[in-house]
Amino acid sequence: MTFLQILWFILIFVLIAGYFVLDGFDLGAGVLYPVLGKNERDKAVVRRAIGPVWDGNEVWLLTAGGALFAAFAPAYATTFSGFYLAVMLVLFGLIVRAVSLEYRAHDPKWARLWDVLFTVGSLLPALLLGVAVGNIYAGIPMDAAGNYSGVPLLGLITPFTLLCGLLGLAMCLAAGASWVALKAPKPSDMQDRAAKLRMPLQIVALVLFAAVSVYALVIVQPEMAAQLGVVRWVFAILFVVAVVAAIMAGKKNCDIGSFVLQSAAAVCLVALLAASMFPNLVVASADSVGASITIASAASSELALSWMTGIACVGVPLVLIYHVIIYRTFRGRVADDELDY
Repeated sequence: MTFLQILWFILIFVLIAGYFVLDGFDLGAGVLYPVLGKNERDKAVVRRAIGPVWDGNEVWLLTAGGALFAAFAPAYATTFSGFYLAVMLVLFGLIVRAVSLEYRAHDPKWARLWDVLFTVGSLLPALLLGVAVGNIYAGIPMDAAGNYSGVPLLGLITPFTLLCGLLGLAMCLAAGASWVALKAPKPSDMQDRAAKLRMPLQIVALVLFAAVSVYALVIVQPEMAAQLGVVRWVFAILFVVAVVAAIMAGKKNCDIGSFVLQSAAAVCLVALLAASMFPNLVVASADSVGASITIASAASSELALSWMTGIACVGVPLVLIYHVIIYRTFRGRVADDELDY
């Protein structure tokens, strides 16, 4: 493995972490939409809370997919072709969510339909992306060419991958509740509901994290227990500390602190995944004919990685500047005169 190969392994997980943090609270707010939106005004607050930022947040997912394609094409080919139906369901959810969010305020006749589609379109990516990650870690059957050889979609659903999906969903829900509690007018019944939902969801995320960790180390990949290095322990402990700290901040009514710490926990979870996967990109199951896809076996040429690094040095700062501008522009709680979206 070369420096550039390791660098792009890290950068892809950085992009995934950016998506998990930023679009995670969008998806979580969408799933909680029927619970938080008790009336038309409350629903408008949820839509306005994520309306100015959701499309920019999705850029991180597109960039992560593009970076995987350019830096590690075999891993991209195996995952995107093997998980084709799941990927299409995720894309369907993202498209439906976008359409419903844009049409909801301009088409009151079909308001109930758009509300349902907004929730469903948020739920599918929040759940299925975690299921996909669970499969990549646990291992999938591949043929000698590295193609997925299992049963489409149904072959990807196992108790472990479902637990991973539920963990990802719980993290999104906790982030969504934290974001709405931060953005909703205060005092208001809606802000209180979001703040009360925040702690139970964070506790559920902790319980699911413990279940996934035990399941992974005891049943799915028992050999990983012997290889569990200091870095992995550090990220696991930091995840627990961040969630507990987020709970404590929420109990003190520090909405911004709770949201930031919840976001930090999401970053630690992705970092733990990266440390646990290294140097693998896609793990081969026990019954797989083909070998695991690693950084060294899937990496593009050094020239291609060099060009990508140069482009990233220009593109990533521009994306960060955009996010700083957009979040500063729409900072603060949603006001009554800003409910149209």
